[in-house]
Amino acid sequence: MRRNASITLLSVGHACVDIYQGAVASLVPFFVAERAYSYAAVSGIVLAASLLSSVAQPVFGALTDRWAMPWLLPASTLLGGVGIALSGVSGSYALTLAFVAVSGVGVAAYHPESARVARLASRGSHSAMGWFSLGGNLGFAVAPLMVAAVVATGGLRLTPLLVLPALVGAVLCLPVLRALEQQESAGAAAAVAAGGDDKASFVKLSLAVVCRSIVFIGLSTFIALFATERMGGSTAAGTAALFVLYLGGAVGSVLGGTLANRWDRVTVARWSYLLTAGSVAGVVFVPGPALYLFVALTSAGLYVPFSLQVTLGQDYLPSRVGTASGITLGLTVSIGGLVSPLIGSVADKTSLQTALAPLVLMPVLSWLLFRTLPEPTVPQPGAAAHLKGDDTDAALSPVRPDHR
Repeated sequence: MRRNASITLLSVGHACVDIYQGAVASLVPFFVAERAYSYAAVSGIVLAASLLSSVAQPVFGALTDRWAMPWLLPASTLLGGVGIALSGVSGSYALTLAFVAVSGVGVAAYHPESARVARLASRGSHSAMGWFSLGGNLGFAVAPLMVAAVVATGGLRLTPLLVLPALVGAVLCLPVLRALEQQESAGAAAAVAAGGDDKASFVKLSLAVVCRSIVFIGLSTFIALFATERMGGSTAAGTAALFVLYLGGAVGSVLGGTLANRWDRVTVARWSYLLTAGSVAGVVFVPGPALYLFVALTSAGLYVPFSLQVTLGQDYLPSRVGTASGITLGLTVSIGGLVSPLIGSVADKTSLQTALAPLVLMPVLSWLLFRTLPEPTVPQPGAAAHLKGDDTDAALSPVRPDHR
């Protein structure tokens, strides 16, 4: 299977999975309206999606470092969709938490293996990895529109309809699985890394991604409610703000890969975080419709480094690519959800604006951490690969930096 075809299928599959990450925050206003949940209660729902995901991501990453597990792509897609589909069926808060947690495990299982396969299929191209990340951003962007179209018309009882993207995504994974079935014998699955692991740099990178995660998850949880307050109580205003937050990420992902072809990844990420700090301040403090402009700038700024951080993590830990992917793409992203209940509690006691104000500091911390990071050399996977098809030049050639 050729590189472009593989990346396209993986990108669409990524979109189908990340719809369910975006759906959690998209359902928050409906849980508040239909079930009268408090800010702290809806924060707990976001926490449920994040907590198990936080634990599961590195576990699945470590497993994929030892064994090829291509079946995780369709299976985890379905699990993510089923959890969200059932979240609105019962009025029980405990069951809602359980179903959302199941969805979070599905999302966690998907990302390490898909990131590994995407890296191999991309042949080290920053642009191709940007397109792979774009799929996830589009999934996030579609989520509030899809949830609004389904739930706004018939209430939370219609959430079973939200399983449809998972069915589509699982089917689209099948051509990739057919290519994976042609992989070499079990001993050929391990990549031969060039150079050793740089654990210190990986830890700094992970901390920077945690700070980024706190901003993004915090805004994705509360931006719809914040925009509704700022725009006079309009639910449509809140949905629009969440859509802009997710759509801006799509622009940022593609832009990040393009910029990294001209400058190194660390430099691009560092400047992006510095500029993002100002746009987050605009979201929190600038009144009126300008909110949407700053939401878009914040989203793009947070996503310019996103795919770059995944490949940086893989290059800092070349002997454990799956683990690196699970942490940079999953664990550190999920940790942001752990802070959401604290933001919700502060908002209940004061105001949303007061609770969101500390988020301005997070991109500054990411910028400071990136100031100390080196640009790593790119590891060379030899004959090993998870992805092998008839077109071995496209799918399996050694990873090289993309400077095109």
